[in-house]
Amino acid sequence: MASDTPRKQSGRYRYGIGEWYGLSFAAMEPAQRKSLAEAQSRRGFQKVCPWRSTASEELPCTKKGGVCSLRLYEQKPHSNAVCPVSGINEGLAVTCPERFYEGGFIFEWIGERVIGCPRPTVLGEIGFLQPIGSPGRSSSRPVGKIDHVLLDPDRSPLQWCALEMQAVYFSGASMGQEFTHLQHTDEPGIPFPTGHRRPDFRSSGPKRLMPQLQIKVPTLRRWGKTMTVVVGRAFFDAMAPMEEVDDLSNADIAWFVLRYSDTDGRLRLELDDVRFTTLERAVEGLTAGLPVSLETFEERILQKLDS
Repeated sequence: MASDTPRKQSGRYRYGIGEWYGLSFAAMEPAQRKSLAEAQSRRGFQKVCPWRSTASEELPCTKKGGVCSLRLYEQKPHSNAVCPVSGINEGLAVTCPERFYEGGFIFEWIGERVIGCPRPTVLGEIGFLQPIGSPGRSSSRPVGKIDHVLLDPDRSPLQWCALEMQAVYFSGASMGQEFTHLQHTDEPGIPFPTGHRRPDFRSSGPKRLMPQLQIKVPTLRRWGKTMTVVVGRAFFDAMAPMEEVDDLSNADIAWFVLRYSDTDGRLRLELDDVRFTTLERAVEGLTAGLPVSLETFEERILQKLDS
């Protein structure tokens, strides 16, 4: 995958909290940030997750610290003023998969586009792999599951598609460092992140998402079913360019790429693009690298020996 390092400009750049328990960090008041930071140290502290909750049921956040996304911030070189990097989707990366559940819109978008049903039934964790030597289809505990299945409830035979959602891990300083800093600051404006961290697209793509696709897509392809994959724009842009197919009927994978819009400090996910690829081209995109020549590799062996 492409480099995780943001482009170099004149100011200082660091990734910090993008959304905190569903709220835009950049739009929060200092007292609100301080209160949430102090709450992190209280035993048993819980806060409602706006993405998992519905009008009839409030569900708690399951992510330690409550950070939904990372955002890239710039500190101006002369004034030291801090602001999010400009652009609708600049420097925002979803770090919690629950973030994709906003309003249930992604299920509507996929349902309408892939199975022709804008209000699909959404099922979770359907057993996909059985242990070798399993005596029966339903009696044994599955060793692998499809994360979500979207089903048209009014069609027979069954009309459905599989769904994977991939957020982004991050590497570098923990968020605990930010929480400690926020507990002890009342500075106006946006605090500049204290720690160095970055979205780790390589761990999220080749090491996490790619094996899932390699395991599940070949069987789905034999069944004539499509795998849909939901990722953020930052994740998709970190992949190498992929050769696409022109129609869903020729695709193994339908990529639903989401982007953020920022309107008066309210961050919302929107459907930015839909791309169709085969599994083989997706693996190339996630790997984002070409083998070196034998000569080059052996030169590196010799350099390592001499070092």
